[in-house]
Formats: sequence, structure tokens, C-alpha cells
Amino acid sequence: MLVHLSIHNYAIVEHLDLELERGMSVITGETGAGKSIMLDALGLALGDRADSGVVRPGADKADILASFDVHDIPEARDWLEERDLEHDGPCILRRVITSEGRSRGYINGTPCPLGDLKTLGSLLIDIHSQHEHQSLLKPDTHRRLLDEYAGSHDLARQVQLAAQRWRQTSQELERLSNSGDEQRARHQLLSYQLEELENLSLGDNELEQLEQEHKTLSNSEQLLGACRQVLDMCSESDAGNVLSALTACLNRLANFSNQPGALSEASNMLASAQIQVEEAVGELNRFVDHFDSDPQRQQMLEERLDTIYTLARKHRIQPNELGELQQRLLDELESLNADDQAVERLSEELSAYQRHYQEKAAELSQIRLHACESLAERVQAEMQGLGMPGGRFSITLAATASREPQPNGNESIEFLVSANPGQPLKSLAKVASGGELSRISLAIQVITAQTSRVPTLVFDEVDVGIGGPTAEVVGQLLRRLGERGQVLTVTHLPQVAAQGHQHLFVHKQRDRQETRTAVATLDESQRIEEIARMLGGVDLTEESLLHARKMVTSVQS
Repeated sequence: MLVHLSIHNYAIVEHLDLELERGMSVITGETGAGKSIMLDALGLALGDRADSGVVRPGADKADILASFDVHDIPEARDWLEERDLEHDGPCILRRVITSEGRSRGYINGTPCPLGDLKTLGSLLIDIHSQHEHQSLLKPDTHRRLLDEYAGSHDLARQVQLAAQRWRQTSQELERLSNSGDEQRARHQLLSYQLEELENLSLGDNELEQLEQEHKTLSNSEQLLGACRQVLDMCSESDAGNVLSALTACLNRLANFSNQPGALSEASNMLASAQIQVEEAVGELNRFVDHFDSDPQRQQMLEERLDTIYTLARKHRIQPNELGELQQRLLDELESLNADDQAVERLSEELSAYQRHYQEKAAELSQIRLHACESLAERVQAEMQGLGMPGGRFSITLAATASREPQPNGNESIEFLVSANPGQPLKSLAKVASGGELSRISLAIQVITAQTSRVPTLVFDEVDVGIGGPTAEVVGQLLRRLGERGQVLTVTHLPQVAAQGHQHLFVHKQRDRQETRTAVATLDESQRIEEIARMLGGVDLTEESLLHARKMVTSVQS
């Protein structure tokens, strides 16, 4: 339960510390004193949205801290333990909003996103406000309230997730199926192109080798002519050749004995040149003797190269990129084959998701059907006790027409009411006046709150539009709720205020420069005076004080 609320520099609150107890705590005060400011601040600690306007003028930040005893809330303890946020003593939720509009949240001193504050807060406290009267006109609210009463919220969430998975899978399957004709055409084209490349069977470095060999064969005649011409010049020409000239030079120098050193060296070099020319002539003769021009081989090379070049032009790439192209086409073809497999897999998953959905939705339908009669009977009884004698309340479950899994289950849910005897049951929006809607809403909130696992319930002026004897019944209902946990209620009705176990009085403190909101815990005599003020106005009379004392003491007895 909520044990402590600390508010600093929020709205017109400079500093406020509240110790809260079990049971029913009523919050009263003059109009405009800021009764709802406390609950608004509490909402921020629970993750509500905020802006810089909430910071008290002149302050740099608003700081709100709410402490909860989670000893009897196993869901909250498990949530904290899963995230390593457990803490000895109370669980502390803190929210800081700066005047620049920045906001930070903390759980037990650890920074956290606002979503975590909201999630944890939903396990700790449940706030009901007068705004719920209007939300009661929406079918979504009807479904939520019935599921809360039936204890089927988790099952309803499973149904919603099952429907979402089915829809996502169905959309993906439809996408793949719609692209089937296009994919089949692409598959056929890729298969044909890959067959061409596989038939080409271009080996590694084959293109380079083919081009080099073709170049050699293409120049064969010119090459042979050059070789023969060199042989003629070096050794075969009768008119004179290199070897003959070298031999003559060596013979001429050999006629001189006792050659000087330089002349001897020149002779040696000429002899060496003669040897190298002879070796070169030998190599040229061997090349010429073994050279095969092979016109058929040249034609085959030209045909092979033409096939390669033609296929490259067809794909608008360079011939040396054909290998990379073949790998890319193969990868794409495998991807298309995977899509075909995915269609089969998704079809199986879709059937499984639909079976899972139908199983969970059918289970949810049975729980809703069983709970709706009980909830309707209890709400109807509370309505009649809240000044609507003869009023009737019913809940209809209508099967949805769609064959596809729906996130909200197999049925739509609607609350029907007859406010007066003899009138037929109709939707709330058509028959309920403002005052009637307020009482119906309160009856539903009280009943659903009794089944809530959240130990702290907050009612913010839910008794608007109620007065007279009905107000006393409202107070009794809220007190009854307080006896099983903790109830905080903001009220303007003395009949409700008299039922509280604890009474908090909100008032303004003024000085020459500013106005502040303060909250005081009233003792019995102060409480009687406050209820008397609520009964008779600012001027207290003996009659109003006597009436107030009687109201308080009758509750205590």
C-alpha cells in the first residue's frame, strides 16, 4: 500500500509530506484548494506525462516521491526482483521534472524509463476518476471491465497476441503469394541465365590464357618471318652474317702474338659474343622447327572467345566479371527457392496460430460468459442501492462476424441499462443521464475494485452528481473497500467524508507574496468541524456540528 507521499515544488505545493494508513482515507477541502493536486502528483510518480508547467513558479524542478509497502504484493516483488531493483524496506518511486521540461524517473534510486514507472505503478495502485464516466460509453471500456472482473486479463492478452501473430503471418504470406507470378518469371529467367553460364563453364584464369594463346597464333606468320630473317642475318646469309664477321675478326687479331692487354681483352669479348650468337641461333632454330601454326586451333580459340564476349555483352558486364555474375544469380535463385519454402512454412504457422487463437479465444469466451451474469447482477444491485430502484443492468456478448482472429476475442461486449422500471434495456449512451451515468459508473468501479489484486484504490471525485441518501450508501461502499486494503477518495460529500478511517484536509496558506497548498491530518474534533462545514458552509452552527458529530460517531459505532 501507499505509505508515504512527498511533494516538492509541484504546482502551488511548496513542500508536502503525507503519511498514509490502511483503510479509507478521505481528502476534502475548499474548491480550488488543490485536492486533486495530490493525486495528480501521485500520477506523475506512477509514470503519467508531464511538462514544465507543473513546476512551481520560481523553482528549478518539481520532485515527487511515493513510497509503497510491497510486502503483500507478490507481483510487484517479482517484477522488482526480475530487474534487480529489489530494496530493503518500502519501494520508492520518484519523479523529477525540471523547469526546462526534462523529466527523470527512479525506482529505488535507480534511473528508469517512464514506462517502467507506469508498469510497476499499475501493480501498486489503481486510480478511478470522474472522467471514467465518459469512457464508460465506449465498448472497449466494457470489455476491459468485464475481463478485470473475470480475472481474465492475462488470457485476454494472450488472445490479443495470438491474433497479432496470425495477422502478421497472414500479411507476410499474402505478400509472398502476391509476388508469386513475378517470382516464377524471375525464377525461370535466372534458371536460363545460370544454365548458359554453367554451359560456358569458364575456368579460373581461362580467359587470360585464351587471349594470350590467340594473340600468339594470330601473329604466327609475322613471328616466323622475323625468326627466319634473324637466322639469315646471324648465320645463313652468303652475303655476310654475324657469325662469319665475328670469326673473321677473331682470325685477324689472332695473327698478332704478344698482344697487349687491351687487345687480348677485346679478343676474349669477341669470342664470348660468338658463343652467345651461336646459342641464340640454336634457340631460334629449335623454335622454328617446333612451331605449329594450327589454323584449326586458332579458329577454335576465336569461337570460344566470341562465346565469352557475346555472353558478357548480353549481361552488360566485362568478360572477366562473368564468374561473379554467376555467383550473384545463384544466390538470388537460392533466395527465391527459400521464399517458396517460406510460403510452405508460413502456411503451416498460420494454421498453428489460428488453432492456438481459437483455443484461447474459446476459453476466454467461456470465462466472459460465466462472469458477465455475475457482474451484471452485482452492478444492478449496487445501482438500486445508489438511488435507482427498479434499474436493470445487463451485459451482452455478440459473436463477431469476421472469420479472421480478432484481437479482442470472438465476441463484442456491451453494457445495457434500464434506468427506470418498465423501460427496455438500451446502450448506456442512449438512456443514461449525467447523474445516472455517474452512479452506474460508481457501481461498476466498486464491484470491479473488489476483485482487483491491486491493494491501493484511489477515487477522485467519483461521487459527482450524487447526493442525499445515495451519498451515504456511496460512503459505505468505499469504507467497505477500505476495510480490505487501502482507499483514497477525494470527495465533496459530507456523507462520504464521515465514513473515512482517516481524514486529510487540503487548504491554502497565503502570505503577501504567494499562496501555498497544505494538507493536514484531522483529529476527531477537527474532523467534525470540517464535516459540519461541508454540511452548512463557512459559518458553523450548533445544528451542523451536532449533525456532523452524529455522522462520525454513528460510523465508529
